[in-house]
Amino acid sequence: MDAQRLKDSFAQVAGEGDSVALFFYSDLFVRNPHLRDMFPIGMSGQRDKLLRALGHIVSQVDDLPTLVPFLQQLGRDHRRFGILAEHYPNVGASLLATLRHFSGPSWDEEIEGDWNAAYSLVAKVMLEAADENALSTPAWWNGHVVAVERRRFDICVLRVQPDRPLPYQPGQSVALEVPSRLRHWRYYSMANAPRHDQTVDFHVRLVDGGPVSPVLVRGTETGDRVRMGSPIGTLTLDQESGRNVLLVAGSTGLAPLKAILEQLAGRPTPPRVHLFFGARTRDGLYDLEDLTKLAGEFPWLTLVPAVSDEPGGHGFSSLLNSGDGDVEHGNLSDVVARHGPWDGHDAYVCGPSAMVGHTVEQLARLGVPRDRIRLETFADAQR
Repeated sequence: MDAQRLKDSFAQVAGEGDSVALFFYSDLFVRNPHLRDMFPIGMSGQRDKLLRALGHIVSQVDDLPTLVPFLQQLGRDHRRFGILAEHYPNVGASLLATLRHFSGPSWDEEIEGDWNAAYSLVAKVMLEAADENALSTPAWWNGHVVAVERRRFDICVLRVQPDRPLPYQPGQSVALEVPSRLRHWRYYSMANAPRHDQTVDFHVRLVDGGPVSPVLVRGTETGDRVRMGSPIGTLTLDQESGRNVLLVAGSTGLAPLKAILEQLAGRPTPPRVHLFFGARTRDGLYDLEDLTKLAGEFPWLTLVPAVSDEPGGHGFSSLLNSGDGDVEHGNLSDVVARHGPWDGHDAYVCGPSAMVGHTVEQLARLGVPRDRIRLETFADAQR
């Protein structure tokens, strides 16, 4: 298998854009009409995911230590869709047909052999991970919504009781599916450390055009049902570190960091923790009341709320007294930077991608090593 030849081949095919995924799924469903019910009615999001996944796999094809964990998680995730071993050859046949079609005259036996070898490896790793996972973990958990709290028109907090214990680490996420949007799974982070009653909280922000978040924010009521996939994610606490902790949360990116905060609160001697919570306006600081209570209860916790789209008074570091405490003004990454230095801290950052990127740049500039900055890496943008 020639890795560079695969990359060149995929680059040529990917240049055809949305037509590639459209051809693939059309071919798959014509050959195997029984598979259509495994996918959502609206396929635009699914087509985007296909190209992203293929692009990631091909880009890492010559770096197996990085690629294999991704494929293993992909195999485990596919259990919730009902994907079985007998489905993989069908997918492989349609994938090769798609690649052949868009490669045109450049397609030859060598390239076909490379793609066959690559897909065989992908399928093998995914299937083995799925089979191993099935020995100890259900394909999904059934959840019962026990509380709904609408904090503003586009943000709500849901409390869900799973039908069995959900073994997760603070900072991780699960995919959620609602009955009215079957086969549309979207990732949301648990906003609390594990509890004795097994309930979990989700902070959900409405994303315009998203298939799941509008239902969760506007249409979900106490007593409704959801399904939850297996916990995944890399935004988890470094248990071996003795350093102080910096948490930077934009909007509902607060959820996994609040879970980590609860985890730290359970330690006999918590480290010093700075939590920066940002939004565009004060109304967007939807959890500030609860966070302020926690800051009053925990002497080791410093809370800095910030807003970016409201006037900041006199000077860049001006603090205005709001009904919810002192709120600082400016872009969240800049607010974090001017409260530094942070080079002696472990940093955890979650929120809108632009905010996360700017914050990472600021922290690196301030001397925080990249391996001490933890982010979520699987993020599913359309919710």
